[in-house]
Amino acid sequence: MSADLRHEMADAFDAVLGDMRQAASRLTAALAAERDALERADADALHLAGQDKQAQLDRLEQLDAERQQLARAVAATTPAQRAAWEGVMSTLADCRHANQSNGQIVGQRLRQVRQALAVLTGGAESGVYGPGGTLRIDHRSLSLAEA
Repeated sequence: MSADLRHEMADAFDAVLGDMRQAASRLTAALAAERDALERADADALHLAGQDKQAQLDRLEQLDAERQQLARAVAATTPAQRAAWEGVMSTLADCRHANQSNGQIVGQRLRQVRQALAVLTGGAESGVYGPGGTLRIDHRSLSLAEA
């Protein structure tokens, strides 16, 4: 491989790493918007944040494929390239944590909705604990909504 071609490949590798850094930052912002929408219970904002999050994930996947291809073509990476890659990976680790936190919020809300529905419909989750600490399920003949 000629020196000019190696230089072009290294420049392309740098550009891909820069694009990945930008996409990871946008993903961080999308996850923050998602959390905000969850906290405000804003379904429209949640939908938009989810679309943005997916777009950034798709972009990162595409860029990572390019990065891998360029990494095979470039004989060795420079310390600056390794540092840039470590920065991207650190940002993505933060994104994973934020996404898990958002998922926990969604899970909690889902449990709350299921419990509320169980109370309204007289389902099994509408039981209460008795004085002995055992769960007592009230099998009503009518649900709360029918009463």
